[in-house]
Amino acid sequence: MTEKKLKLVYKKIKNSNVYDIALKTPLDYAKTLSKRLGNNIYIKRDDLQPVFSFKLRGAYNKISHLKKTKNISYLIAASAGNHAQGVALSSKKLGIKAIIVMPKTTPMIKVNAVKSLGAQVILEGDSYDDAYDFAIQKSKNESLEFIHPYDDLDVIAGQGTIALEIMDQLQGKPDYIFVPVGGGGLLAGIVSYLKYESPKTKIIAVEPVDSNCFNQAFTMKKRVKLKSIGIFADGVAVKQIGKHTFDLTKDEVFSSVLVNTDEICAGIKDLYEETRTIAEPAGALSIAGIKKFVKLHNIKNKKLISIFCGANMNFDRLRHVSERSELGELNEMLIGVTIQEQPGSFKKFCSLLGKRSITEFNYRYSDDSKAHVFAGIKLNNGMDDKKKILSTLKSNKYKVIDFTDNEMAKLHIRYMVGGISKNIKNEKVFRFIFPEKPGELLNFLNAIGSKWNISLFHYRNHGADFGRVLLGIQIEQDEIKTLLEHLNTLKYEFFEETYNKAYNLFLS
Repeated sequence: MTEKKLKLVYKKIKNSNVYDIALKTPLDYAKTLSKRLGNNIYIKRDDLQPVFSFKLRGAYNKISHLKKTKNISYLIAASAGNHAQGVALSSKKLGIKAIIVMPKTTPMIKVNAVKSLGAQVILEGDSYDDAYDFAIQKSKNESLEFIHPYDDLDVIAGQGTIALEIMDQLQGKPDYIFVPVGGGGLLAGIVSYLKYESPKTKIIAVEPVDSNCFNQAFTMKKRVKLKSIGIFADGVAVKQIGKHTFDLTKDEVFSSVLVNTDEICAGIKDLYEETRTIAEPAGALSIAGIKKFVKLHNIKNKKLISIFCGANMNFDRLRHVSERSELGELNEMLIGVTIQEQPGSFKKFCSLLGKRSITEFNYRYSDDSKAHVFAGIKLNNGMDDKKKILSTLKSNKYKVIDFTDNEMAKLHIRYMVGGISKNIKNEKVFRFIFPEKPGELLNFLNAIGSKWNISLFHYRNHGADFGRVLLGIQIEQDEIKTLLEHLNTLKYEFFEETYNKAYNLFLS
């Protein structure tokens, strides 16, 4: 039965009419990634579709078929965003009215894009599955055609046209294709085509570790429904793989790879560096999967295909992506270090790090004996550099904890270090600006000197040309004049913030 279904989808792909609306997108050679990973890596650019996602292919293939066979005038769909835009644009082109049910968690860029295409939008539930249940019920109650985002043979065939294009565009046949998976429509389409056109090509499914419905089914040999799913990669946030899609893929997929948020963010950065386009999280799954799979299995000199499947990214997510991409590439480590509470302890600690760039440095005085510092450190050689730093600090008798893989530390603690300290007396607070370059933070500490006790220190590298430090110093009233004279001799621009209302409310 499965074989018959695979052949049917293959024929539907060959006879698809998606090019009435969809583009034949480029297959770009990724020069930087190929060199770095020792393989020939190609990026299928379906972010260049009119709705910035591959979903247009399947939506149009299905709706145009219904227009021909049933002459429908109204339809409904459920989507986290990209399928919605595909349905909305396809419906507009074919003169059909569309209702799209979307989760309340859908990025506004996608909601607004769907509305701009003339569709009616209903926001319902916190996940795709909630929206799906609502849309199915509404379709039954009002006798509307429901356009499934993935578990439909015509939708699957539309998505499978990506594989047809890859085979036409690539010289020779690919060794591996890495496919992002939500409900499995794209995976099923690619499997159905390559089974007959390139059966030796290994197909790798890629999912977020917290939305891994295919991986669970693939491992257990049956469809399972996840109790909860992560929504960072909202385009693939699905609790259960489709019936058709799993039937078509369960025996044809070579392997399944799971990637975490940091690895996805690193993939977004890689795609930006290769294409100067910002991928949405789901759009970067393929690249993240390639990097992980190549490293785990020591793959060399092979043709690897990545599918850049979507670029509907909310702008306000970029700060989070930028920070987490460094951790995903292991270009940064986060540590908690206990140091002695005495003049000069900061400088001694920083001198052990040498010329390495410190990405952030957070400290607030607690008591007279010990201080706890939260620091981010730039890594040049990944894990080797990380091990060397930890070893250096421990050999110098520092108590150090590695927070690089600590989710709470990454999401919350790094921004919460500080607060009011009742033990502080006679504190003066200054804000400094200095040219940002490796080693300059240590130069700054050397310039400040060890005469006075530092009671507050906050530094964070913002990727700008200038570094910014908030510094608290404990000092007696009769020494303030001497301190100010000293600070004025330095090359750093500074401002006193002792009487700033924000400081007085939250830190003093």
